[in-house]
Amino acid sequence: MTKVLTDARSIRIKGRSFLALVLSPELPLDWWLGRLDDLASRSAGFFLGRPVVLDVADLEIDRKQLKSLLDELGQRNVRVMGIEGGRPSLFEPGMPPAMKGGRPAPDFEVPEVDLADPPKAGKGKAAAPVTPEEVQPVRATASIIVREPVRSGQSVIFPEGDVTVVGSVASGAEIVAGGSVHIYGTLRGRALAGSVGNASARIFCRRLEAELLAIDGVYKTAEDMAPNLRGQSVQLWLEGDSIMAERLN
Repeated sequence: MTKVLTDARSIRIKGRSFLALVLSPELPLDWWLGRLDDLASRSAGFFLGRPVVLDVADLEIDRKQLKSLLDELGQRNVRVMGIEGGRPSLFEPGMPPAMKGGRPAPDFEVPEVDLADPPKAGKGKAAAPVTPEEVQPVRATASIIVREPVRSGQSVIFPEGDVTVVGSVASGAEIVAGGSVHIYGTLRGRALAGSVGNASARIFCRRLEAELLAIDGVYKTAEDMAPNLRGQSVQLWLEGDSIMAERLN
């Protein structure tokens, strides 16, 4: 018996953006995996339940090595949702899909101009104006304010700009900001500033007791922090590949 479908219904497909961690392995892979294990051991649950993109654009490996790397990450409960920058020859059925088009969110938005071929900005560079009369003011960096303490197990993720927490951030909680992080209470959990590629982002807190700090992907765990900064009002910023810190008066 043939059933005729007379009530055809459309399928709704929506676009949505999610914040994913990007891992960029370095050679030798055993050394890099050791560093990853060190981070995971000092910040339990850091990768738990997080979507991860593996960036292999600058990694000279073959398909066998990539497959082995994926297996090693899987054993560490790191869920790779996609691979960016890989040559077509690297992929085989069963691997995470190839991804492209990923880019850090901008620190501000430039109003669009009606041009047939608008100038494009390179990484870390602003697009040059075409003519003086077309220059328009830019919108200030966005920010949000959290007016209550952030409890253990909670995450505040805001890749568009700064995050300000009026209260404290408990152990096991985390703040992830595309811009700077401001904590007006005690920071006991994790704070990740400049999460989408903003090396000028900073972290400010009234009392430093953090489990992990990160700025633009450079991290520092509790064991790495100077003892004289614990319990103090502190600001942290990035210089090269090092997180710098000083006490606030």
